[in-house]
Amino acid sequence: MKIWRPGITGKLFLAILASCILVLVLMHWAVRVSFERGFIDYIKHGNEQRLTLLSDALGEQYAQRGSWRFLRHNGHYMFQLLRSFDRDPDNDINMPPHGWRTQFWVTDARNNMLVGPPPPIPRDGARRAIKVNNEVVGWVIASPVERLTRNTDINFDRQQRRSSWLIVVLSTLLAAGVTFPLARGLLRPVKRLVEGTHRLAAGDFSTRVATSSNDELGRLARDFNQLASSLEKNQQMRRALMADISHELRTPLAVLRGELEAIQDGVRQFTPDTVASLQMEVGTLTKLVNDLHQLSLSDEGALAYQKRPIDIIALLEMAAGIFRERFHSRALEIKLALPDDVIIFGDPDRLSQLFNNLLENSLRYTDKGGQLTISGQLTGERFILTFSDSAPGVTDHQLTQLFERFYRTEGSRNRASGGSGLGLAICYNIVAAHGGQISAGHSPFGGVSITVELPLDPALQRET
Repeated sequence: MKIWRPGITGKLFLAILASCILVLVLMHWAVRVSFERGFIDYIKHGNEQRLTLLSDALGEQYAQRGSWRFLRHNGHYMFQLLRSFDRDPDNDINMPPHGWRTQFWVTDARNNMLVGPPPPIPRDGARRAIKVNNEVVGWVIASPVERLTRNTDINFDRQQRRSSWLIVVLSTLLAAGVTFPLARGLLRPVKRLVEGTHRLAAGDFSTRVATSSNDELGRLARDFNQLASSLEKNQQMRRALMADISHELRTPLAVLRGELEAIQDGVRQFTPDTVASLQMEVGTLTKLVNDLHQLSLSDEGALAYQKRPIDIIALLEMAAGIFRERFHSRALEIKLALPDDVIIFGDPDRLSQLFNNLLENSLRYTDKGGQLTISGQLTGERFILTFSDSAPGVTDHQLTQLFERFYRTEGSRNRASGGSGLGLAICYNIVAAHGGQISAGHSPFGGVSITVELPLDPALQRET
């Protein structure tokens, strides 16, 4: 037997409907209690007024006649007197209707019953003294009103109770009719998110959900779209990465295979030049694998960073000095415009790797006869380094892709003129690990300008 399990729409509908029913029942109970207590208080107040009128009227009759002979066992007179109170238009007194009247007794000063229903006389009933010339000559007593006892009163109460429950039922039906579309409307964005999550989990990263509000669900939908966009971009990058890696590995392997087959077939002789060619291709493969390993370590944060206070200017000058001869061999000039000394908290080995990659990038992609200017300045609590080289430049679209893996601005994929395309990606991770930022722009000399911003430690600056 299959058990019905409501979905989130059904749960929300039942929760709202149950809340409405609970509120209606509590309101019904509160109205009933208020009605009964209020109406009984109304009857009590009316009885007190009647007691006052009866005591005054009977006191006047006693003063005129001098005794209670006119009233003894004269229930008709008592009835007529009470009726006169209701019919008298001059009595501006708010009394209950006739059907709500209670029983009254009249006794003399010695509490002997003169008129009223058969005994006993209730001891807890309301009493009012009948006075003549400030002397008590009798008492008017009313039966206590704590609950409804007359048939007309009980019928009226039942009628009110039925009407109240009918209102509760009709209100519940109305609440159900309003709650169901309300629950569906409120949960419609949630259903879209659920459907989108299912498609996303199935691998459809192009999934997007519509956003129609600025509330929490709207922000959740926008975050979902951003997540889907990131996953789609990561999937595209992963596919491109696999294609690039396979391409980069295929070229030197094909050269190695061709060289070895040529030697094996006797087309080429096994000479020192042949060995040097094979070693060059092996070196290319080794560098590519090492770059991939370094990139994977920096992506995972597994690179060992041993940070300490260092003079970044001395570190940069050392790196520039190592590359200066290679730059001169290509008729390139390195110019430095740096402060005297800047102390930062960083890893000298990783920062040297950062500078070597940036210098290598300019060396490979700058035309002969050009220049590389390295400038630095202190701005607030940050040190800004700029590597600006000369032509050729790149387009705005290419600037946004410089730090992507295997991206090279050259048109061909020939490794003889370019590196592995991983150097700037490694630079990005090293700068991020030091809490800085790296960006690319157009150089004033016609090439590319790489800007590195690194945070300064104010305590270290005060020490120097």
